[in-house]
Amino acid sequence: METNTQNIEKLLGKDAESLLGHKCKTIDKNEFHHPSPDFVDKVFRDSNRSAQTLRNLNAIYNTGRLAGTGYLSILPVDQGIEHSGGSAFAPNPIYFDPENIIKLALEAGCNAVATTMGSLAILSRKYAHKIPFVAKINHNELLSYPNTHDQIMFGSVEDAWNLGAAAVGATIYFGSEGSNRQIIEVSQAFELAHELGMATILWCYTRNNEFKKEGKNYETAADLTGQANHLGVTIQADIIKQKLPTHNGGYKAIDFGKSHPDMYEKLSSDHPIDLCRYQVANCYMGRIGLINSGGESKGESDLAEAVRTAVINKRAGGMGLIVGRKAFQRPMKEGVQLLNHIQDVYLDKKIDLA
Repeated sequence: METNTQNIEKLLGKDAESLLGHKCKTIDKNEFHHPSPDFVDKVFRDSNRSAQTLRNLNAIYNTGRLAGTGYLSILPVDQGIEHSGGSAFAPNPIYFDPENIIKLALEAGCNAVATTMGSLAILSRKYAHKIPFVAKINHNELLSYPNTHDQIMFGSVEDAWNLGAAAVGATIYFGSEGSNRQIIEVSQAFELAHELGMATILWCYTRNNEFKKEGKNYETAADLTGQANHLGVTIQADIIKQKLPTHNGGYKAIDFGKSHPDMYEKLSSDHPIDLCRYQVANCYMGRIGLINSGGESKGESDLAEAVRTAVINKRAGGMGLIVGRKAFQRPMKEGVQLLNHIQDVYLDKKIDLA
């Protein structure tokens, strides 16, 4: 019978040796605050977070299959707004009913479910005490034409608290035309969320058509996403959600902003784990947990891609994955299995920090 590690190696395929055997020579792992069972005590006990916020953070860290590990597996479903309900749920129409979103998170043993205000509100009395809710309070609605890179408020922090949310989630499109307004709105929302005792999670994305040069999309460059993370922790996000970095050199390619040669020569490299580690470094050296997103569903390759992302995130010093489309755009049983495979990476003690 295959061990868990052997199964993960098989899914990684030709990348197994490179990802599982990599030794990071950029930022030493001992410089970081690592995910651990007592992470909330170690990091937040001396912070300005209230007792109620600490309680809700502990609820998130101590729910599901990863409870007590310091790692997180969160199911996010905001695609009904961020894309369109039809494009998001056509592959599996049962998810037009938000109860199935919550059931998937419960069945898969996730730490929390993150979805829209309406989806949580319609079912809050039935499920708010069974799994931590992350209420997403802003969205890019994408029905306006032409589409714009903008996040607008869809709900209030007070309403999220009333429906029993353990945390609020929000997105900022750093680099977009409306980013200054979004920073102000979200920072004020996060301040109120902490006053009411909720945790805060920031979808920390970069968006600007000028970030695309010569066939490369630098919206996922390690240096630009790392800076977005650093802005996100500055407005007191308790957890940062970020896309996995695909390359580096965004500042240099676009020829703007401020950079330093050591960012590319000493603090990172072309290796995917080193790129992700630079993202973690920008989250106050891991004091604020980095969860990477799973990305769109591509069909048969989804499981291998999700496990690969989990290995990179964990070995870089990240705190887990937040995977939606790869799970809910397939039959529920298969979605549960995919999420469990991701969680197995974080439960495997042989896969450690690089």
